[in-house]
Amino acid sequence: MTDVKDASSPEIQRDFDIHSPDDVEGVYDTYAAMRSGCPVAHSPRYGGHFVATRYDDIHDVLRNPGTYSSRTINVPDSIGQDGEMIPIQIDPPDHSTYRGIINPLFSPKRMRELEPQIRAIATELLDTMLAEKKVDFVDAFAREFPSQVFLALMGWDLSDAPRLNEWTDTMVLGKPGASEEENEAVREQAGMEVYAYFAQMIDDRMENGGDAEDITQILINSTFEGRELTQFEILNILLLFMIGGLHTVQGQLAHTVIYMAEHPEVRRQLVGDLDLVPTAVEEMLRYESAVCPAREVTEDTVLNGVQLRSGDKILIPFAAANRDPEKFEDPDVVDLTREPNPHLAFGAGNHRCVGSHLARLELRVAFEEIHKRMPDYRLDPADPPVRHLSQVKGVVSLPLIIGESL
Repeated sequence: MTDVKDASSPEIQRDFDIHSPDDVEGVYDTYAAMRSGCPVAHSPRYGGHFVATRYDDIHDVLRNPGTYSSRTINVPDSIGQDGEMIPIQIDPPDHSTYRGIINPLFSPKRMRELEPQIRAIATELLDTMLAEKKVDFVDAFAREFPSQVFLALMGWDLSDAPRLNEWTDTMVLGKPGASEEENEAVREQAGMEVYAYFAQMIDDRMENGGDAEDITQILINSTFEGRELTQFEILNILLLFMIGGLHTVQGQLAHTVIYMAEHPEVRRQLVGDLDLVPTAVEEMLRYESAVCPAREVTEDTVLNGVQLRSGDKILIPFAAANRDPEKFEDPDVVDLTREPNPHLAFGAGNHRCVGSHLARLELRVAFEEIHKRMPDYRLDPADPPVRHLSQVKGVVSLPLIIGESL
């Protein structure tokens, strides 16, 4: 009979904190150690939760919403939102109805039509960067590029980008060095400000009308099973769009530039053959997967020899799945030609990222334009990058010397 472990079993205990800055540089080693020693570990943090680290286990969780509900995707439970973010925290069958409203807004066709505008934004930002010898890549490009693209797509005021980014960073990261209680308070404050901002936007459009192509206006005009969407529903859709649109691509761009600066032989391979960009995008999504969502267990079940109880929380870090040697050959090596590449950077199953087409387009354009116009760059050893660990892993600052290489 197989020995089934549970939350009290000493051999699966790991003091893992997804929000701790102490493990940001070594998190992949931490995932590897858990994967080999206790693929489903238990952490006492935030009231206690499990952490899965094998590809197959994480994939199974993603594809089984009946047992693993998305009503809890954060550890701790809230990042300052009021109610469930839609549709990411909605389970079937309502989830499918909401996705039916949202999917056309981010369709491949709609994204392809945006490419000239996206490329123009990238080249304008690079024009400014290339006039400098040293820049902070996060400030100069990684944050600004997706912000301009996303606000143009949403029909939001570009001048509001700084406070939208500040709200997003606060809700995702909290306040560095603060206690759990302090973080809860600053996230809630940011959440209230975001809701007030979007509520005013909705009121203005309902009173004055809006562009028919404006996504906020499209949501106002949408229906759910024959009724209009409520303001609360629209607010929680827009909140999710804000976090997904402003934070994830930013981190992916910065992580990629750090890697390419540290591995000039890989960068030169890309510079020498820009036809590799599509597979390079997929490989960097695999190699540095930012998102680490959670799920709530709805019924007692056993996952890889560990007993989970109804109400338990389990983290499913996509970064751990995408470095699993049972699924990927040489997972800690970047291979720009890797195919097939069944990474989980955008999740899987019914909650697969609705913005994946936009993210891929942004990354492809950025990879092409950066490495066409800025083939040489390096890090400054005296001023290294600062990363952060959270449920959306990212980069706080990235000083970059342009025109030089290792």
